[in-house]
Amino acid sequence: MSFPLTSIWRCRLVGAFLTWLVPFVCAIPFYGPSGLLIDPQLFKSIMIVVGSITAAILIVWCFRPVESNFTHEAIVTGIVWLLANWVLDLIVLVGLLGMALPDYAGQIGLRYLVIPAMVIAAGVVADEASAGKVPQ
Repeated sequence: MSFPLTSIWRCRLVGAFLTWLVPFVCAIPFYGPSGLLIDPQLFKSIMIVVGSITAAILIVWCFRPVESNFTHEAIVTGIVWLLANWVLDLIVLVGLLGMALPDYAGQIGLRYLVIPAMVIAAGVVADEASAGKVPQ
């Protein structure tokens, strides 16, 4: 039995990978042989901004072909992106680079909850706009 890879699922999977890859690649220049080269708080701020901009661009790209049920599609997309980011981080940061799991969870993993929050909020707004609801 094969799983049909619809356009929304292709967008979800590519988006899931890119929401992880873009910030990861952007982080590389900030590390040297002895570790982080800049202030940790500045680094975290840069990563949050890079991740948020990446997610915002991918939300627009991924949802252009969607014509209805935006909230439902956003919930599924947000969960897929969240889980993909956690899995990829666990493989690379915890598995390959040896970061302690509690450190990862508190310093990085928790922050990924912003991804489904952004995606789902966009889906709700799109559903309301398509229904003709006008803000009060």
